[in-house]
Amino acid sequence: MDFTLPGDDDPRRAEVRAWLADHPSPSPRQLAEAGYVAPHWPKPWGRDADPIEQLVIDEELRKARVFLPMNPIGLGWAGPTLVAAGTEEQQRRYLPPLLAGEEVWCQLFSEPGAGSDLAGLATRAVRDGDEYVVNGQKIWTSYSQFAKFGILLARTDPDAPKHRGITYFVCPMDVPGVDRRPIKEMTGNASFSEVFLTDVRIPAVNVVGDVNDGWRLARLTLANERVSLSSGGALWGMGPKVRHLVDIAREQGPLAAHRRDELVRLHVEGEILRLLNLRAISEVAAGREPGPETSVKKIVADEHGQRLMDLAKDLAGPAGMTSDVGPFGGPVDEWHWGFLFSRALTIGGGTGQVLRNVVGERLLGLPREPEVP
Repeated sequence: MDFTLPGDDDPRRAEVRAWLADHPSPSPRQLAEAGYVAPHWPKPWGRDADPIEQLVIDEELRKARVFLPMNPIGLGWAGPTLVAAGTEEQQRRYLPPLLAGEEVWCQLFSEPGAGSDLAGLATRAVRDGDEYVVNGQKIWTSYSQFAKFGILLARTDPDAPKHRGITYFVCPMDVPGVDRRPIKEMTGNASFSEVFLTDVRIPAVNVVGDVNDGWRLARLTLANERVSLSSGGALWGMGPKVRHLVDIAREQGPLAAHRRDELVRLHVEGEILRLLNLRAISEVAAGREPGPETSVKKIVADEHGQRLMDLAKDLAGPAGMTSDVGPFGGPVDEWHWGFLFSRALTIGGGTGQVLRNVVGERLLGLPREPEVP
């Protein structure tokens, strides 16, 4: 694709600017109804925007200091899956408030015994009339304490091979039997929870796609997750963060040669990630499912983010050890928090080791790793 963005006289920019002139302080619902929250989604939820138009919209909104609603799981993972496989009724019910950030979503996938090997999940869903009764435990569930709904994987056919017999549900988070318990991490925040499901009754109309076809949809969700998690270089790596670190380095005065080399390497990695992100956007915007290439991007992005934060802490010296509350609870030394949180990103959304297997087997065509007896 052509990575050169259109100039100021481009009609696509003019359209966004005209809309912003009519809506100088747009509400989240107005942004959603205009298709600006997820412009690459099909109409009426988005604008059927190609990659260039999507980037133009993003750039114009940022210039106008207009911020999109905060609903990362909903916008990044639940929404695309509902667009691809949800019924018309499910899309009408869930997508408008999801896009507007009025209903926050979480992801009920990982379990204590099924993290990287997600297909080994044990949570059961048993049909009972027009409902399913769900029992099990999920863990590392981001935003569950705020969520109205969760995308849930549960086993509906225990006799089927483990990659089959799994069904994908929309799970209300405010019904009896859902117990959310925050997990405090080393950053001082509790952005994850463990969720216990005890005789939770979910209407059968909340099944997304076909019964026992949940693994296929889970792969679609996880591919979108890797696009989202690795955008910007593990949330912070490319562009502004690298430039900010260069500014900090300049304030330190002359740097040792090995420090200059590290900065150059981070800059190059950030540019590679920017281009990989544009390529991923082009795949999604063209209506194609994200492929195993997203695993490559996530591996590179997460490790890049760790190196970025390591160097920032080193350059800050003793001041790099200070911190405050955290991003969800007030001001913070962003480098200190990022240094701690960057460790989580090589695990969340698929561990680096497992994703290397994906790359080896699905992209490079290498033989599968032998099963351990």
